Amino acid sequence: MILPIIAYGDPVLRKIGKEIDKDYPNLSQLINNMIETMHNANGVGLAAPQIGKAIRLFMIDASPFAENEELEDEERAFLKDFNKIFINAKIIKEENEAWAFSEGCLSIPNINEDVMRQETIYIEYVDEDFVPKKEVLKGLAARIFQHEYDHIEGILFTDKLSSLKKRLLKKKLENISKGKIDVDYRMKFPNIKK
Repeated sequence: MILPIIAYGDPVLRKIGKEIDKDYPNLSQLINNMIETMHNANGVGLAAPQIGKAIRLFMIDASPFAENEELEDEERAFLKDFNKIFINAKIIKEENEAWAFSEGCLSIPNINEDVMRQETIYIEYVDEDFVPKKEVLKGLAARIFQHEYDHIEGILFTDKLSSLKKRLLKKKLENISKGKIDVDYRMKFPNIKK
């Protein structure tokens, strides 16, 4: 089932997600709905706060980046198969140079800005079967993970912009929260009274 994506301005996007266990109600159905919602909106990631749940769950399907001819073959091959569920994720360590890349967000449509993020991250999480995992991610995979991880920490990519950029985007962000935006996927806006 395709769920509405929560728009910028909703307080759930600012909540720190709670850890969950394998007894979380209807977890497999929630994961399937989130995957369907992410693909329907042409996203490469989706975090539970974006569908109104302040829990530590997100998913990534980076396969659309595998078509990017500017990337090294090895990174394109990795991204093609980088399709995972992350539960109770933690970033253990970040290293190497931070680098800029234009990011967008399904909860903040039609806004893309350069964001600085670390090149390499060490992570721990459990998968959908609650099997503990440890991995090292680099490049775009690390960036996508960090973006989704920020969501479960109550952080949006716009928080990482300069104060000047934030001032320039203020009206656009207000319009998103009021539903004054044209998107081709279902959204739920905080400032529209029913």
